Amino acid sequence: MIAQSSLPVKRWITKPFPNSVEQQGAIETLTNSLGVSPFLAALLIQRGVQTYEEARMFFRPEIGHLHNPFEMKDMDRAITRLQMAMLPERQEKILIYGDYDVDGTTSVALVYGFLKNYHTAIDYYIPDRYKEGYGISQQGVQWAADNGFSLIIALDCGIKSVERVAEAKALGVDFIICDHHRPGDELPDAAAVLDPKREDCLYPYKELSGCGVGFKLLHAFCLHKQIDLSQLYPCLDLVAVSIASDIVPVTGENRVLAYYGLKQINSDPRTGLKALIKIAGFSRELDITNLVFGLGPRINAAGRIQHAKAAVQLLLAESEEEADEFAMAINKHNNSRREFDSTITEQALAMIRENELLTQAKSTVLFDATWHKGVIGIVASRCIEHFHRPTIILTQSNDKAAGSARSVPGFDVYEAIEECSDLLEQFGGHTFAAGMTMSVSNIDAFRKKFEEVVSRTIKEEHLTPLIDIDLPLDFSEISDKLYRIVRQMGPFGPHNLQPTFMTEDVYLVSEPIIMKEKHLKINVRQGRSGQTLTAIGFGFAQVADLLRPGQPFSICYQVEQNHYNGNTTLQLMLKDVKPMHSR
Repeated sequence: MIAQSSLPVKRWITKPFPNSVEQQGAIETLTNSLGVSPFLAALLIQRGVQTYEEARMFFRPEIGHLHNPFEMKDMDRAITRLQMAMLPERQEKILIYGDYDVDGTTSVALVYGFLKNYHTAIDYYIPDRYKEGYGISQQGVQWAADNGFSLIIALDCGIKSVERVAEAKALGVDFIICDHHRPGDELPDAAAVLDPKREDCLYPYKELSGCGVGFKLLHAFCLHKQIDLSQLYPCLDLVAVSIASDIVPVTGENRVLAYYGLKQINSDPRTGLKALIKIAGFSRELDITNLVFGLGPRINAAGRIQHAKAAVQLLLAESEEEADEFAMAINKHNNSRREFDSTITEQALAMIRENELLTQAKSTVLFDATWHKGVIGIVASRCIEHFHRPTIILTQSNDKAAGSARSVPGFDVYEAIEECSDLLEQFGGHTFAAGMTMSVSNIDAFRKKFEEVVSRTIKEEHLTPLIDIDLPLDFSEISDKLYRIVRQMGPFGPHNLQPTFMTEDVYLVSEPIIMKEKHLKINVRQGRSGQTLTAIGFGFAQVADLLRPGQPFSICYQVEQNHYNGNTTLQLMLKDVKPMHSR
């Protein structure tokens, strides 16, 4: 048996094979109607696809599957107020206001970029991450009033901005709020509040990104004004970037939006995204993963290091020369962000390892006044890779402690933070990510209470990294056809993850190869014969010494393509390696 790996211990959970009489009938139906293997038919059934028609809709989402935007609560009020502002006799000044992250900046570029074709008295505003903070700022409201704006369309923020919206109203400024975060007990007194998570909103899909809500506003605007929707659909490139970067479920309406957004990105991306794709070094068709790790961080870096307005300027750029200039500047910001990220992560991990109480805790709450506010969310995610538990990283900003929280699968960090709200001045977010502001003097009390809440509510299993395995797979089933069909199950993302497979009785064919001192490359086969496949494990270098020739092991992995020197081959991307029968 192989020696024990120093990689973090992970739980392998294999989904049940569809074995009921009804499911077996569906497997036979899909096998015959689609011309696929029973294995692939079972994979589809696991994803809720049981008939030919459901398979057709799954593999080929249609733009007509988008919901009627007027099903969203307050959409009629939003369009009425927007139309009023655009009347020739009124020509009100409209301000498009958005958050400084990817979802916010794509939202602003989308709504401003589209509406400016129909209304000239329009501008946009992105709050400064460090001077104004998250959400609707007092400074932003005052700036709008001072500059004669009478309508603000708030994107990816505003659902909890009760006081700011009231202040704006007193100054003669109305709000249309387009948000997707959880509302508080009281809604702002706005002209319209668009948020599918409102309890009184019957919109069929609840998981839109902030940019997705902005898109639905424009969808309704086009229907009301009888504008051909073909004018709006090219903007789906921005919606796809927001869906990927904000880590919302890629299901239902989001899957349709992401599918057509990716088609736009891969066929005719806007000038700014084209420049970003080029500087990120992508030369092949992009998928959701490329957006998450290649484009999103670069767009985000503008607001993290300097001001997010640069990201909007890039996304709105019309000339290639202008776009290239913005993309180069943003890429420099991203390189700086990486340096901050790496340094602060090392410091944070050292703080945990050097403190026994922190090491043994069920949660992580760390504070350092010198940490860069722009990367604390990233650092929280990095810490979870080493200490798998809900994590909050805090730094000092404007004499307050500003924090970013990240969670682990199965645990609602927003609800845990809400139980500590008596110690907070402001908070908001989602199940797996949130932000907060508190007095520096409350940090110790918050750390203690948050640990109490997490310890009481988290299940022990949530503290161990989980790998969801779709199905066991024999190497004899791995083929180009399997790869092609699996790829068509995308776009992949939360709730529609790329299939992960597990194979037992795997043997080394040759000596392991270490790449760049960190990564592992092995040639393997199942059993003593059959096809040999190459497997790559990023960050798996330490496993090399643990694999023994002639000793079987189990692997879980995803099937990918490798392009090298003009040749294309299948390869396995390792997720974990274990001794036989130790899952």
